Amino acid sequence: MSDPAIQTPVAIRPSDSTTTLEKGENKEPFLALRQVSKSFGSNLVLDLVSFAVMRGETLCVMGRSGVGKSVCLQILMGFLKPDSGRVIAAGEDITDYSEEKLERIHKKVTMVFQNGALFNSLTVGDNVAYALRERRELDEVQINRVVDSLLDKVGISAERDRFPADLSTGMKRSVAIARALAENPEAVLYDEPTTMVDPPMAHRLGQLIAHLKVELKLTSIVVTHDTHLAEKLADHVLFLDHSKILFYGTAGEMKRSSEPLVQEFLKDDQQEFHFSDDKEQTIPVAKEQQA
Repeated sequence: MSDPAIQTPVAIRPSDSTTTLEKGENKEPFLALRQVSKSFGSNLVLDLVSFAVMRGETLCVMGRSGVGKSVCLQILMGFLKPDSGRVIAAGEDITDYSEEKLERIHKKVTMVFQNGALFNSLTVGDNVAYALRERRELDEVQINRVVDSLLDKVGISAERDRFPADLSTGMKRSVAIARALAENPEAVLYDEPTTMVDPPMAHRLGQLIAHLKVELKLTSIVVTHDTHLAEKLADHVLFLDHSKILFYGTAGEMKRSSEPLVQEFLKDDQQEFHFSDDKEQTIPVAKEQQA
């Protein structure tokens, strides 16, 4: 049954701790946090945070470093337990799920970590094949076909026999995306996919994530500080600051927000983008794609 307390926000004020449905709507969220709080020692990272992502939607979670963006993803994956509140993943309340139950959820909801979390001792192909071999449902011929297809999908077929140490940051992220897709998930959570990559590769990764959303009908949450990526991907943007939701709306609405902290963030990000873009003019585009 639908839980009316887990709802899709249409407008959130800094003081709001819950979200609201548009009049007449009654939909089940695929991913949601409901009144979630989380502290590490005396540091309150999330304070009564609520949001919902419907099936097929992309939510971009933005904010400065240390405001709890990545913690939201880890809670949705069950890697961290909230101090209070409820967690919805794959349409199920997973708050009290055991590791065994979470394994089933992780076949539907997977995560692409900022560092890629690749096995350094395995080649690109073997990294992507790892989960397929663990399941033991396919033979090697079938596994290799799937791996080839996934590497082609993310545009790195030529790197199949290379090791992670030989790859750029952006290419490691591409491998991590291919590995996540090997599970044939319904949702992918991306943690800062364009951080520490040059503008051409950031554009390429953004295009890839956007394409996968349409082709595979994926539900996504993208943690990012990159407003250009958010404009490209987001159905909605959520802005966190000091453990609370400061803004929720479209990327266009975020640009027009009267909230000073949001405008300060946008200004700083724009300056950083122009600096990186200007700097990139003197650097060959292929640099990010070299070992």
